[in-house]
Amino acid sequence: MTPILELRGITKQFPGVLANDHIDLALNKGEILALLGENGAGKSTLMNILYGLYQPDEGEIFINGENLVINSPTDAIEAGIGMVHQHFMLIPVFTVAENVMLGQESVKYGDFLDRADAARKILEIADTFNLPVNPNDMVRDLPVGVQQKVEIIKLLYRQAEILIFDEPTAVLTPQEADELFNIMRGLALQGKSIIFITHKLREVLDVSDRIMVIRRGAVVGETTPDEADKNSLAAMMVGRDVNLVVQKNPSKPGEVILQVNGLTVADKFQNIVVDNVSLDVHAGEIVGIAGVQGNGQTELVEAITGLRKSAGGKITLLGQEITKATPRQITELGSAHVPEDRQADGLVLPFPTAENLVLCSYYKEPFSKGVVLQYQTILKHAEQLISDFDIRTPSALTPVSNLSGGNQQKCIIARELSRPIQFLMASQPTRGLDVGSIEYIHKRIVQKRDEGCAVLLVSPELDEIMELSDRIAVMYRGKILAIVESSLVSKEEVGLMMAGEMPEQGFTGKKKHVVERTL
Repeated sequence: MTPILELRGITKQFPGVLANDHIDLALNKGEILALLGENGAGKSTLMNILYGLYQPDEGEIFINGENLVINSPTDAIEAGIGMVHQHFMLIPVFTVAENVMLGQESVKYGDFLDRADAARKILEIADTFNLPVNPNDMVRDLPVGVQQKVEIIKLLYRQAEILIFDEPTAVLTPQEADELFNIMRGLALQGKSIIFITHKLREVLDVSDRIMVIRRGAVVGETTPDEADKNSLAAMMVGRDVNLVVQKNPSKPGEVILQVNGLTVADKFQNIVVDNVSLDVHAGEIVGIAGVQGNGQTELVEAITGLRKSAGGKITLLGQEITKATPRQITELGSAHVPEDRQADGLVLPFPTAENLVLCSYYKEPFSKGVVLQYQTILKHAEQLISDFDIRTPSALTPVSNLSGGNQQKCIIARELSRPIQFLMASQPTRGLDVGSIEYIHKRIVQKRDEGCAVLLVSPELDEIMELSDRIAVMYRGKILAIVESSLVSKEEVGLMMAGEMPEQGFTGKKKHVVERTL
């Protein structure tokens, strides 16, 4: 049977980087092919070539056996190829229907948009592929998971047969990710062919029919979920054995570094989303915030880091009240912040990588003398961090916007963890990172803890919370439901509390839990 898609000998070089090295790939009709690799391995570059955003230096593309030259996304769409990008390509102030029809507008009476016709087609697609959306909703009001459904409907509206998902779960909660996988399986059953770009091993094993691994721009192996496991895939990705379990000694808590008392925070609609929260974080410990995304974690972090004003309560850092402090004032006290949204709050995208690596200290010596930046010092500092944190970039002068999402995250981690700090606010610190990088970042966070740093960790990944945290605070509907010793509670019990239920003592047969009830 002729594959619906073939790539033969695809090669792409950028200055200083061989992104794709003679890659061959075949995709069959109705198949989900996982493209697995480290950050910067060349996965997204390969798909951008297929989608017409880049042109290959060498190689050929075949659709249903026909050799095609794809010079633009328009060519790709006409060939039946669609792509859901890691960062969605939606216009927030447009409705769902307006976003979906953009570029292929339905018109009536000459030049008037036929929104009703577009809405009818969208509802037909939504019903056929189990993608419930309201065509009249404004995109800015939609949760991230629903926005992703809109992106998929955009492709189906254009009658795409080959669907490319580029890191589709990077911005999704675990529940939203599971829902996406069900959608992908349904699409494949109806004859759509899917390329699934990721670095998350569990997802690959759960949803794919076949797995292709790319390392440093070249294909290094191909397997199936039945033949592979997490350890073998991790080794294939990174080129060495990877320890998937966090190694750490018991914590030795010291003085209180962060103290939150009765904190109340409202959202932009003046709804209370953080409700009378109290929490302490000590030197030499990691406190994890567990909870389903949308239960107030984002607003709590923003209040602690000075990005959002609180409606009540008090925050103290290292003995100084910071309730009304600015982000710079909080940083100057010796705190670091890995934000949830790396592009909005962590980076200045048009700036070079080197400048992003000194955003917290560019105005100080040795990076500045008066108002004059010391570029040679900044570049030398950047090159050291690029090496230490394995940031895949052609040079320190490359705009950070040109880096893959995972390497953008590494820039933030490098900047924040390389400074002398006493408090680390880490919100989804390994979001978008591959297993090798996750292993390294976990080690660095534990190292900071062991050096006496207080760490407050927020993550939608319950495994990460369970493995890294010394204590776990469970958030539900804006409140901290309970604070538990991580070593004395099970994953299932934390999961129950994330759903608003307190488990009975001794639920797992372990010794009595140390549970600090807060309600």
